[in-house]
Amino acid sequence: MRKLRNVLYITSQNSYLSRDGETVVVTIEHKDVARIPVHNLEGIVCFGFMGASPGLMELCHASDVGISFVSPYGKFLARVGGKVSGNVLLRKKQYYFSDDESASANIAKYFVLGKLLNCRNVLQRFSRDYPESVSSEFKERFSRLSEGITRLKEEELALNELRGREGLLSKFYFDCFNDLILSTEPEFSFENRSRRPPLDRVNALLSFSYTLIAADCASALESVGLDPQVGFLHRVRPGRPSLALDLMEEFRPYLGDRFVLSLINNRVVTAGDFVVKENGAVLLTDDARKTVLQAWQKRRKEEVTHGYLEEKIPIGLLPYAQAMLLARFLRGDIDGYPPFVVR
Repeated sequence: MRKLRNVLYITSQNSYLSRDGETVVVTIEHKDVARIPVHNLEGIVCFGFMGASPGLMELCHASDVGISFVSPYGKFLARVGGKVSGNVLLRKKQYYFSDDESASANIAKYFVLGKLLNCRNVLQRFSRDYPESVSSEFKERFSRLSEGITRLKEEELALNELRGREGLLSKFYFDCFNDLILSTEPEFSFENRSRRPPLDRVNALLSFSYTLIAADCASALESVGLDPQVGFLHRVRPGRPSLALDLMEEFRPYLGDRFVLSLINNRVVTAGDFVVKENGAVLLTDDARKTVLQAWQKRRKEEVTHGYLEEKIPIGLLPYAQAMLLARFLRGDIDGYPPFVVR
């Protein structure tokens, strides 16, 4: 199993990355603020616009360290990848399946089912831990989500039908999401998902966490020789890491939503940790972003038992485990892709 190394998160928008030998140098206003040996890193995520030197990009490329550039809103901007690894025949098989809508729908169904099963598990966990807070509306939505998952397992749907079904069942889940928030701060009330930009504090945290997961998924796919740009559920679009977005679907509830709920319910973040822009966009402050990233790094080191592999692995390696299983499925080594579903 791959060794879990660190991800370097650059949170200051005034940071510039450069190279000194085999070291990544972080500079703010012409002053070096950090120096990290590249062999300690598995990725770099920059929340800013200053950029990185060509020399640093070359070092990361040679060291198989991906660099992701993300806007302050958490929108993916670009990624500089490391070496392309793995068998070229695997990528040819990936492209072949992606070009076939029927085959793509069959593969995409695994990602959707993994996501929805993990959504149901999030609600089940809350029902078990806080039975006094479960309303009749919550129970109705949970029941409809469960029934929809059962039907989805038995049906064969075209891609557009699958996307429509996923959107409908996800709405039942997010209609329950405000019940999962135990904070008494009214600023953490949640009504629905808003993106690009997020329009409330909960959505700001969700978008931020999803961005981190997407970066990990892109790195994981490249590490096994798959092309993060060519997906099945998310179709090919220039500049979009479609397969990384496919892979992250099953991780949204377990890695993203549960993480956000823990930040709010344990008061790791408070209403004052955000700024509201003139256009209504809500962003984490620089200090709060650092706090969240520290909690994220800690979370990645926790261990969980992988149901299919039947072994304990760090949470941060889940995307790599699933990328490996996806590669095995595409090569024909296993009969189906087993999405990660938390027990």
